[in-house]
Amino acid sequence: MQTNFTAEQLKDSHVAESEKILRKCVHCGFCTATCPTFTLLGDELDSPRGRIYLIKDMLENGRPADEKIVKHIDRCLSCLACMTTCPSGVHYMHLVDHARAHIEKTYTRPASDRLLRSVLAFVLPYPKRFRLALIGAFFARPFAGALKTLGGPLAKIGAMLELAPARSPGRGHHEGPGVFVAGTPARKGRVALLGGCAQPVLNPGINDATIRLLSRAGYEIVLPEGEVCCGALVHHMGREEAALENARRNVDVWTREVDTGGLDAILITASGCGTTIKDYGYMLREDAAYAQKAARVSALAKDVTEFLTGVDLGAPAVKPDLTIAYHSACSMQHGQKITRQPKDLLTAAGFRVKDVPEGHLCCGSAGTYNILQPDIARRLRDRKVGNIEKTSPDVIATGNIGCMTQIGLGTDIPILHTVELLDWVYGGQQPESVSSLLLSPEAAE
Repeated sequence: MQTNFTAEQLKDSHVAESEKILRKCVHCGFCTATCPTFTLLGDELDSPRGRIYLIKDMLENGRPADEKIVKHIDRCLSCLACMTTCPSGVHYMHLVDHARAHIEKTYTRPASDRLLRSVLAFVLPYPKRFRLALIGAFFARPFAGALKTLGGPLAKIGAMLELAPARSPGRGHHEGPGVFVAGTPARKGRVALLGGCAQPVLNPGINDATIRLLSRAGYEIVLPEGEVCCGALVHHMGREEAALENARRNVDVWTREVDTGGLDAILITASGCGTTIKDYGYMLREDAAYAQKAARVSALAKDVTEFLTGVDLGAPAVKPDLTIAYHSACSMQHGQKITRQPKDLLTAAGFRVKDVPEGHLCCGSAGTYNILQPDIARRLRDRKVGNIEKTSPDVIATGNIGCMTQIGLGTDIPILHTVELLDWVYGGQQPESVSSLLLSPEAAE
């Protein structure tokens, strides 16, 4: 793609980086075939190619964002399916991140939109605040449907209430900070586990299962003191400074662990967080005090299934007679290019694993997207659930809490994190949601 930035504009490193990305685009349109919003809406401006043109025009002309640009950029899920499809290597993720930051700086949203986004940024990244918010949401949840029918800002509040769990998930048994020792005499390694923000509130059992599984396999697990939200939630809302501040704090925390006790990996059980943490090196590339440390942290970051493929888990303790529909979260398959590892682990554990038709399409969760764009998110969820149910599974497995929450609203099929199923099969706790499912005699013993 030909660009026409001035030399003065290119002195801005963010503009210069976006210009390099734009020049790689060859207008081929392959991205439109895999873009969820273009698939649903059929509008070229709701495709990656269309958004690239909008971003190019805005940045080249040095213009503040306008209502049209904001509308179509806000509709982007950041699912990154376009990056998987693109034959030219266009790094759309970094381009749309720059566009969102530019929107945040130059565009004044309606007051109701600003308020909702501020509430989300104030609550979701902080577990204590989020738990308190869920108490209020529990009592307001019966009104979710009525609010959604009213449309406008109230519909978004209704969508937010609908996502709240019907009952409190409780607290995990292994909440940090803390160190959990290896369960075998010969320690095989030491890893840090991202505690997370929303996930331990919505489903504390995921980190519990991870710690049990790794401990039995001989690993010491540390949940470091001082860790904060990875920054993904505010990053995708264009709040760049807040995201970078969180990144710096986490880099400091994990660097301390590397320098004192050593780390074989920094493990993440929410793939949306993993995509962001693996990008810390890029995000902090211009920060002289953090660039090198951030790059080291990004290199150590691994999705838990990515790490487990190199771990000897022993022989399965039970033989599950279950068919699994594996939903590959967008942040897993497109953001981190992890596709085979989770399915291979589940297959080795004895599950029958089925791929989901149209598996490249997003479920509509995408961080806060299912709150900020509830209509599109609902249509994507229903399409995803329909494709999952075509496989007639006993259980749905995935690696991202957002997907679990989103898909769970549309189906009665139990949905579990991959690591919860692995922990059970290799000697851990049987998940409550599968206890009533048909199991082989060996597994039932």
